[in-house]
Amino acid sequence: MFKRKLAVQMYSLRNEIEKLGMLSVLKTVSDIGFIGIEPCGFGDLSIKDFKKAASDLGLEITSSHRPWCNVNNINESIDQAGELGLTRVVCGYGPKDFENLDAIKKTAEDTNIMIEKLGAAGLELFQHNHYWEFEKIDGKLKYDYFVELCPNIKFQLDAYWSSNFGANNAADMVKKYYDRIILLHMKDGTTEKPELNPKIVKGTYEQKVPLRPLGEGRLNIKEILEAAPESIDNVIVELDNSPYDMIVSLTRSYIYMNQMGFAYGRR
Repeated sequence: MFKRKLAVQMYSLRNEIEKLGMLSVLKTVSDIGFIGIEPCGFGDLSIKDFKKAASDLGLEITSSHRPWCNVNNINESIDQAGELGLTRVVCGYGPKDFENLDAIKKTAEDTNIMIEKLGAAGLELFQHNHYWEFEKIDGKLKYDYFVELCPNIKFQLDAYWSSNFGANNAADMVKKYYDRIILLHMKDGTTEKPELNPKIVKGTYEQKVPLRPLGEGRLNIKEILEAAPESIDNVIVELDNSPYDMIVSLTRSYIYMNQMGFAYGRR
């Protein structure tokens, strides 16, 4: 199997960043052994200081979820991508943006506007999915409608969300959108939809979904990575929540991916 670098989406550590500061958390990520990071904000650091701190710790900025591009902040997205030295900008959508066919058409229109304006600045747009894009309308995946309307959009496929709690095979989703996928998110968890769990009543959808460290849930990680394009040179671990301390969960995820030979870090 083609082994990829291990990176982490810093959203996983948002609570630790708030309590301990960004610099301390970046050092912890480096100490665990991750090679890359995908920021989602910069905490108490400026972009310039964040970039320097990451470089000093030997952490590669693989991509970023800040800014989260929309039709109203394209110029800001272009500026921040330049400050970070990135050639790609992210977008993403909520449940209402994929609620029905009319909503999907409007979402696609906005996306195409962003693609055109970012492209003029030499930047590529990629979209990060959640589970609602992988629900169906009239027997067809919502994502398929979106794909047809946005011929130039690229994807950062979140493999766990693409399974839609077991309704889809995540590896099949990788194969289906193979030519569009440029980045890969990996989380793990059960296949229990949050609204069906009466014990989970508070928080956002990320907090409600019962996630687990990689290798401790139901995701078919080996099959997914075998299906993924070799051009994807890193696996970005993202745990929106965990039943354990988040640093422990990320460490367990890191160890699992290394021991299984799926990806590698710095130790």
